[in-house]
Amino acid sequence: MTGRVVLKAGREKPVRQKHPWVFSGAIQRIDGDVEDGGIADVVSTQGEFLARGYVNRRSQITARLLTWDEDEAIDSTFWRSRLERAIRSRSTLNATACRLVNAESDGLPGLVVDRYGAWLVVQALTLGVERVKQELVGWLVGLVDVQGVYERSDVDVREKEGLAQTAGVLVGAAPPDVIEIVERGLTLSPSDGERGEVVRFLVDVKRGHKTGFYLDQRENRRKVAAYCIGAEVLNLFSYTGGFAVHALSAGAHRAVNVDSSAEALMLARRNLALNGFEARDDDLVEGDVFSLLRKYRAEGRTFDVIILDPPKFVHTVGQIERAARAYKDLNRVAMQILRPGGFLVTFSCSGLVSPDLFQKIVFGASLDAGRNAQIVAKLSQPSDHPILLSFPEAEYLKGLVCRVGG
Repeated sequence: MTGRVVLKAGREKPVRQKHPWVFSGAIQRIDGDVEDGGIADVVSTQGEFLARGYVNRRSQITARLLTWDEDEAIDSTFWRSRLERAIRSRSTLNATACRLVNAESDGLPGLVVDRYGAWLVVQALTLGVERVKQELVGWLVGLVDVQGVYERSDVDVREKEGLAQTAGVLVGAAPPDVIEIVERGLTLSPSDGERGEVVRFLVDVKRGHKTGFYLDQRENRRKVAAYCIGAEVLNLFSYTGGFAVHALSAGAHRAVNVDSSAEALMLARRNLALNGFEARDDDLVEGDVFSLLRKYRAEGRTFDVIILDPPKFVHTVGQIERAARAYKDLNRVAMQILRPGGFLVTFSCSGLVSPDLFQKIVFGASLDAGRNAQIVAKLSQPSDHPILLSFPEAEYLKGLVCRVGG
């Protein structure tokens, strides 16, 4: 007998609307001999077929859905065709580093694949993907010409699936300590020749954040650079200096990078040098952003552009209120040290913080700071991080560019 996930009465609507998650609270029972990580049909209380996916009783998201077609088997043909479709959709993307598979939004929940030059970096986030990981990697190297595939499944979410964190070479050659990638920078005018057209970065895929770099900010780095021409820029939660390098390449007067990681700042220095910029020691500041903002305010220090790109503050619904206070505090103090007419570029990568809530938080910060602010641009994630319409949770990255008055 094929395993069946039987839903409680009245809980079919999200599945019918092709949302890929089924939470434990929506399930009446699981019938049949299906082990965790295995494939099962999701059916209504009356036994009507609704979808098919893999299950994991240990996870609050007990079923992750793969198909709504009763005749579509979850076999080798299925997995390979989904990979082919995701990779093909990025074929026109002119980038040496990009996301090739974006989990649920590409019909492959639990799987993330990023490309950095001649290497792929894979994250297997769920038990269902872990079970077919080696087969997926085999198909990937057949579809993409690379020297090797490296795994970065060293993330907390695997623990919710009953999986240990893991990292290492899956196939082929190990990546070097750093991989050089290229991004398109801001083109200022024909008279500038090559200035700003190419920006280079060194990426540590073995130890860096996420899979090594914040690929989801690729287009935003270039867009934000347009506000930094001739400006003194404060780049907070700077990591390896992505926004600063783009800003300086576009003609920023100066960029100060602040991060809590000395290792990240060392790589930021190398990235600056790679692009022809020599950083002073006080342009690379190791410290706590919350404390440093207050220090700058007390000293009367001001900036033309402040970029706030903090890490994910919200992991559960219960953390939203506390995170909202943290976001508000950061934005409030940042506005207080902006010069009149300056720009605050502020982000949230917490999926549980909606774009509407984030805008309200920044609005509240402006009131508390006593500063008038206008939204001049809204920022999101790039096309290689698509947002499936039936899965709004995929829209995790949101940003605002605010012109801040007196």
